[in-house]
Amino acid sequence: MPSTRNIHDRRLADAWATLQTHSNKGLPLEPDASRLAFADPEFLLRRETRGIRFQLEMLKPDLEQQAHGIENTIVVFGSARFRSEEESVAMVAAAQATGDAAQLRRAQALARNAHYYEKARAFGKLVAQHTAGKNPQDMLYICTGGGPGIMQAANRGAYEGDGISVGLSIALPMEESANPYVTPALSFKFHYFALRKMHFMMRAKALVAFPGGFGTLDELFEVITLVQTRKSQPVPIVLFGSDYWKRLINFDVLIEEGVISPADLALFEYADEPQVAWDIIKTFYRLE
Repeated sequence: MPSTRNIHDRRLADAWATLQTHSNKGLPLEPDASRLAFADPEFLLRRETRGIRFQLEMLKPDLEQQAHGIENTIVVFGSARFRSEEESVAMVAAAQATGDAAQLRRAQALARNAHYYEKARAFGKLVAQHTAGKNPQDMLYICTGGGPGIMQAANRGAYEGDGISVGLSIALPMEESANPYVTPALSFKFHYFALRKMHFMMRAKALVAFPGGFGTLDELFEVITLVQTRKSQPVPIVLFGSDYWKRLINFDVLIEEGVISPADLALFEYADEPQVAWDIIKTFYRLE
């Protein structure tokens, strides 16, 4: 009788089947010394195995991106709260219907910033269209935090430009699932912020920071610090929305107080249009 086994099958014994059966029977997952260590969630979630979990969060996205030939990314950060112009109009109408003044003001503020969503979308499309037909080593891919808002917009643009894109989402109580425009095989979820940030920078050839809140600021200044201290290779850092960034941060104060050097202001540039942001990156790398 011919064998039904694949000689190239490198799977380990299906220890997960035991756990699945256990779960299907509705049995509680109690500690079990006889359970295989690599298939034992109770063991893997112990404090002492945190280092192993770090390694796994480092390795899984790295191997998958290698498998898809992704070596060069353009990372796009920005607010998760901004919506498309169409959604924003509907949001304002819904707020008006409630008669709640505070809710209306918030909806109007978000609607005022809807143009950033559309510009991030256009930028993502520009990158995807550039990559089409290029040699593998010259391809650039959009990479975002995988969530809604500006992140969704950039992934959406890449999708509309017939490209693939990466999403590095984080498991948070208030976070939604990854946006639908991230390429499914490249949609990763992290527990550790540190590992997620490392993956942002591992393949980043440029950073484009759209207006955002605490998360955007955290990610932006980490990248600026890495480049300033030469822990990372110089990359184009684009602050998209010059009015927003110049109102938010007075970098001249940092120079006046002596905490940064005047030359540090050359670490980033401003842009207000998708093509300008893309041209900054193209000029830096002398792309055709």
